[in-house]
Amino acid sequence: MAGRESLEQIIRTRTVTANAILANHVDLRAYPYRLLSVLAHGIGADRVTQAVAAAETLEAFGWELVTISEFTSSHLTYAIMRRR
Repeated sequence: MAGRESLEQIIRTRTVTANAILANHVDLRAYPYRLLSVLAHGIGADRVTQAVAAAETLEAFGWELVTISEFTSSHLTYAIMRRR
């Protein structure tokens, strides 16, 4: 996702980037679903670090981490979050 992510885009894809969360560029209060994927992309262990940091940030807003999946061939890591 390039640029600033809109809530409409996040709702449509059910995905938000870890960068947007960590930069405080998104407000998920109006997000209508219970599950959300947080996408981190980058190099090596940095992806996991970003995904975990974003998940930890979201925990303060009523979300809990379900799982983290790393796809090394595509250089993507997803944190799956569930709203409490």
